[in-house]
Amino acid sequence: MKNTWGPIGFAPPPIDESTVEAVVRVLRSGWITSGPELAAFEAEMATFCEVPDALALGSWTAACELVLRWWGVGPGDEVLLPAITYAATANIVLHCGATPVILDIDPGSYQLTPEAISRAVGPRTKVVMPVDLAGWPVDYAGIREVLERPEVRSQFVASNERQRLLGRPLFLADAAHSFGAWVDGKRLGGQADVVGFSFHAVKNLTTAEGGGLCWNLPAELDGGAFRSWIKTWSLHGATRDAHSKTLGGSWHYDIIGAGYKCNMTDLQAAMGRAQLAQYLPQLERRRTLALRYDAGLRSAPWYVAPPLEDEARRSSFHLFTPRIRGFQAERRDALIERLRADGIATNVHFIPLPLLTVHRERGLDIDDFPHAARYFDEVISLPLHLQLTEEQVDWVVERFRHHVEALGIPAPTT
Repeated sequence: MKNTWGPIGFAPPPIDESTVEAVVRVLRSGWITSGPELAAFEAEMATFCEVPDALALGSWTAACELVLRWWGVGPGDEVLLPAITYAATANIVLHCGATPVILDIDPGSYQLTPEAISRAVGPRTKVVMPVDLAGWPVDYAGIREVLERPEVRSQFVASNERQRLLGRPLFLADAAHSFGAWVDGKRLGGQADVVGFSFHAVKNLTTAEGGGLCWNLPAELDGGAFRSWIKTWSLHGATRDAHSKTLGGSWHYDIIGAGYKCNMTDLQAAMGRAQLAQYLPQLERRRTLALRYDAGLRSAPWYVAPPLEDEARRSSFHLFTPRIRGFQAERRDALIERLRADGIATNVHFIPLPLLTVHRERGLDIDDFPHAARYFDEVISLPLHLQLTEEQVDWVVERFRHHVEALGIPAPTT
């Protein structure tokens, strides 16, 4: 097979004419900041995720940091999260002055398991934040069961009224990769106390930058009050936003605290609405391509398949992340260069947190995270996007297999 189509990008954004037209429509509407388009996008996102309500903000990072601050996370508190994730997951904990407790991943799912959380949770644990890596949902039911155990509740030390009402660590899911994933027959959205999505430029559904929240809080915590708090603190702590002032009533507002500026604009929301309208067939297309990759690699003895779907879960197919059994990082990087020479863009998701300077300086040592270290040595992310054809997937598989085997496969290890 020959490449007759030119370079293959890694993750070009899914911008089509309907997205362009939606942005132009809003540009001509006279309202381009947070307004009616944002309200419509939030309502449509809630419907899609099968939850009563949703919020859209400027980024996953801002949205989930606001959740931590709503919960009262601060100095002396701990947040459990996995060693394999993007830096933002830990950064927001550090922003709050709290301690990210970084745990090794499960070697099969590459995620935090209920068992790992059960071993690590302690009196200082205020939040558990697992990550849906590459679009694969964590064991939501299992994690919730751990957090509801009497022994976890009995050791939880509440530092404010919200924490007292819940009586256990908050379950905040980093679902940046998994918008549209399925868990036990339902779309992801209400399986944790709060679920945070990303709509960054490389995500399946993009608003250029942006993030979203869905939640499933007990009645005592009042989901409406949660929405109001997050919305207010995303706009400098103002009690009225610009759009609400146009709907009548007094123009007067108050600033109830030193909030932040991380709202989503109507321009971004218009992009999100246009893409959400066609998102289900796009998810199915991504699934088709991911399964084709998997079928093309299954016969290779060195291939370790990423989790894609089982009887309880289905990925959002955000990334296709095969592992090459026995590879080391240097050989994987050489593979990336060979694929680049073929015009195939790839990536690595992610450098383990303990290898990053900010966490090494906190005293973390990658030797204490053997599963994350091995994953990092062996993993590569292949192109997966809507512009790919089946023929291109087959060609990537062919070149991938060729270069892996040319570089030499180490003896199998256990």
